[in-house]
Amino acid sequence: LLHSFRYAFAGVAHALRTQRNMKTHAAISLVVIVTAVALRASPTEWAVLFVTIGLVWQSELMNTALEAVVDKASPELHPLARVAKDCAAGAVVISAITAVCVGTVIFGPKLLALL
Repeated sequence: LLHSFRYAFAGVAHALRTQRNMKTHAAISLVVIVTAVALRASPTEWAVLFVTIGLVWQSELMNTALEAVVDKASPELHPLARVAKDCAAGAVVISAITAVCVGTVIFGPKLLALL
């Protein structure tokens, strides 16, 4: 079991080291957490934010994994390899757009109240 966790965290560490978008997701996640603390998010809001952050990170990790597998299986350019990579990238975009919507719903009213 401990080896499984070590491998899992090694995958996350690899993505953070090598994937520019994963670094961006990490930075934005930190900003969201700091903002939630500053705006005194409720427990329910925290739960939604954590699930949403997890969704984005999961999408990016799966995208990274799929890209590696496709590159290994099809080192030459192939239309199906492109479809696989584009669809995986699309999943990341959808999760990121969802995260922006969630952030707007949770933080929007709190930020407007400060004006």
